[in-house]
Amino acid sequence: MPNTNTTVNASTYLSGLDCLRRIEATDKPSIIDAMSEIAPDLARLAVSFVYGEIYSRPNLSLKDRQLITVAALAALGNARPQLKFHIAGALNVGCSAAEIIELMMHLVVYAGFPAGLNGVFAAKEVFKDRGLMFDPAPQTSPAQNERFSMGWNALSRIDGHAGEQVIAALADVAPDLGRFIIEFGFGDIYTRPGMNLLQRELITVGALTALGTATPQLKVHVHGLLNVGGTREQLIEAVIHVAAYAGFPAAINAMFAAKEVLDERESEPQSAAGSSPPSASR
Repeated sequence: MPNTNTTVNASTYLSGLDCLRRIEATDKPSIIDAMSEIAPDLARLAVSFVYGEIYSRPNLSLKDRQLITVAALAALGNARPQLKFHIAGALNVGCSAAEIIELMMHLVVYAGFPAGLNGVFAAKEVFKDRGLMFDPAPQTSPAQNERFSMGWNALSRIDGHAGEQVIAALADVAPDLGRFIIEFGFGDIYTRPGMNLLQRELITVGALTALGTATPQLKVHVHGLLNVGGTREQLIEAVIHVAAYAGFPAAINAMFAAKEVLDERESEPQSAAGSSPPSASR
């Protein structure tokens, strides 16, 4: 009688190997030789579990999974070799150089300028190694007197009442912080054309899940992902996916936060209309 576990393991390993070949664009993924003399079992488990079981799950495209992976690794800031590997992998599965750079700019809002800058420098090295000529087209920034209203409209459309509550909670202690969130985060960044809103919310959920230190903000962006057309299934998959890169505790905590939001939305129908913007005090 065949050993079922052995059969399953062989199947997921072969499936993972095929997926990894697509991501790395090679017949012989580098992790196999790199780990052969020190931890071959780690390479086998990575191929079988990460690429054979997680990456093979439905509801997220391979391109979306790579964007989430890059966002999580860039936000963590502690795994540069893997970040460069997955930037290259993102390019191999159809992401553009412009999307990678836009992702790093987006992360500035959630992981800070150092994370965004380090991510851009890592991407620059990958582009150079591949001989990829990337000529960025500078975007026109909103006029100073339009940033607040544009940002508020974006915040209301994306995060809805949950986002508005964050701004309201800051009004009596740090109103300028609330204004910066609106003007910079949503007025300057979210309105850029380099990525669509669903991509932005997927990478935000991925980054915040990986960081593991911003549960209230993660819950706001769970609302945001669903508000811009993301599905429950995409949300759950994004969180599960990050477990491979930030660990199971981070994913479990994020899943509990997501469950609270999903339960809330099921019990209280969401209003599509946002409120009027507060005064853009200076």
